Amino acid sequence: MPIFEPIKNTFMSYQSREDKLRKLEELNKEAELGGGKKRIESQHKKGKLTARERIALLLDEGSFEELGKLVLHRSTAFGLDKQKFLGDGVVTGYGKVNGRLIYLFSQDFTVFGGSLSEAYAEKIVRIMDLAMKNGAPVIGLNDSGGARIQEGVVSLGGYADIFYRNTRASGVIPQISAIMGPCAGGAVYSPAITDFTLMVENTSYMFVTGPNVVKTVTQEDVTAEELGGASTHSTKSGVTHFSCANEVEAINHIKKLLSYIPQNCEDEVPLLPYDMGDELRTGLNEIVPDNPNQPYDMRAVINGIIDKDSFFEVHKNYAESIVVGFARLAGRSIGIVANQPQSFAGVLGNNSSKKGARFVRFCDCFNIPLLVLEDVPGFLPGTDQEWNGIILNGAKLLYAFSEATVPRITVITRKAYGGAYDVMNSKHIGADMNYAWPTAEVAVMGAKGAAEIIFRKEIAEAEDKEAKLQEKVEEYSEKFANPYSATERGYVDEIILPEQTRKKLITAFEMLENKVDTLPRKKHGNIPL
Repeated sequence: MPIFEPIKNTFMSYQSREDKLRKLEELNKEAELGGGKKRIESQHKKGKLTARERIALLLDEGSFEELGKLVLHRSTAFGLDKQKFLGDGVVTGYGKVNGRLIYLFSQDFTVFGGSLSEAYAEKIVRIMDLAMKNGAPVIGLNDSGGARIQEGVVSLGGYADIFYRNTRASGVIPQISAIMGPCAGGAVYSPAITDFTLMVENTSYMFVTGPNVVKTVTQEDVTAEELGGASTHSTKSGVTHFSCANEVEAINHIKKLLSYIPQNCEDEVPLLPYDMGDELRTGLNEIVPDNPNQPYDMRAVINGIIDKDSFFEVHKNYAESIVVGFARLAGRSIGIVANQPQSFAGVLGNNSSKKGARFVRFCDCFNIPLLVLEDVPGFLPGTDQEWNGIILNGAKLLYAFSEATVPRITVITRKAYGGAYDVMNSKHIGADMNYAWPTAEVAVMGAKGAAEIIFRKEIAEAEDKEAKLQEKVEEYSEKFANPYSATERGYVDEIILPEQTRKKLITAFEMLENKVDTLPRKKHGNIPL
């Protein structure tokens, strides 16, 4: 009899099926409350959504499948054994955006300020591993005070585990980070490795060291917004690609961005149904001014070529002398890199070179064809540019284009001068097709500067130096400031009327659809960082 007594007690302790179901329901409700109603109200008062509200806005209705909902941290130091919240401050899982699979994590500021623990990091690592195995994008919705300092080095190890996977996933699956609150210290390096970063104005910030540390070390008085807010990082540092007015706009930007990009590096570029019609765009004939030094808006050229209202600009407010972004051409997703004559005449500088190179490399990673619209007078001169590495930074853009194996087409609308002509996807660095408008000028430099150098002696000896200079400028212009010399050499495939550009590009990209190009066998290149 004594042998059966423990068994009897065990059976007596069993709960009914209804009790078990009720317990699970209670635990799920508790997990969904995060840090509790008061902290949720506090989050809303700051103009911020909760982790779960953000997910609900991002994903197709009813598609979210949560993982690790009942996870708890394992720490006992500093009173943490008495503070435990189901889910441990981050909501993770997978779902669909416009019917396409994505993985995501959403940090919950209502639980320990969204601070990262060992268990929390393991949840993020889990979904990143799944995303890699299944070839789908990872979206991170960041709202965290940083490492959970009560856990010490364990939380730092958790960050490193995430950074490692960010790096391994780079170029394999798209990674997008939305900063919707604080993101400071070591936490900033995960978004920095991802492909695109979005920030929300007035409620988000990113910095390695906060205003108090800056004040102590450098004596600078600066607010969190000035140091690392959305405006700062979208205009000055280039850390963020999109500055959004609110969280709803940020989430809509994520959805739109996903619509242009494949699921992974082996997937095909998104292609919408399209019926060819009259593809001539006569308005393009009027955009480039007769005066070669008069600016115009390259966005007008872009919008005249692409499918209506399809341009989605990236890094809009940073390094404005170059314009980059996604668009559709006859339903096909493409990446666009274009000089902007309205800003510094479209010159390449340190920041514009880095901006262009980063975008080119993303498009090449994910099989997105590239269209380059060129009107570049050269590289920006000056001590500031030289001392801050214009040589290395210009080389980044050159390297990015030279390395890219996706279909690449260039249209020269006006100036293509000097080394910048080479860098902006010239035939010499592997462009597949190069077109020029009749207004194009393919030369070593501008006619006036060239004449002053080549004919310096003749001009100096002339009685009317101004007249002689003008004569030599016209002589040089007639010989070189046009697209015909480059076309004779085969550097330009065809000189086309501006109105024909859209039709030519549709046909050319269709022709290049099955392009196969491979790089020499190697571990990886050594881009000039």
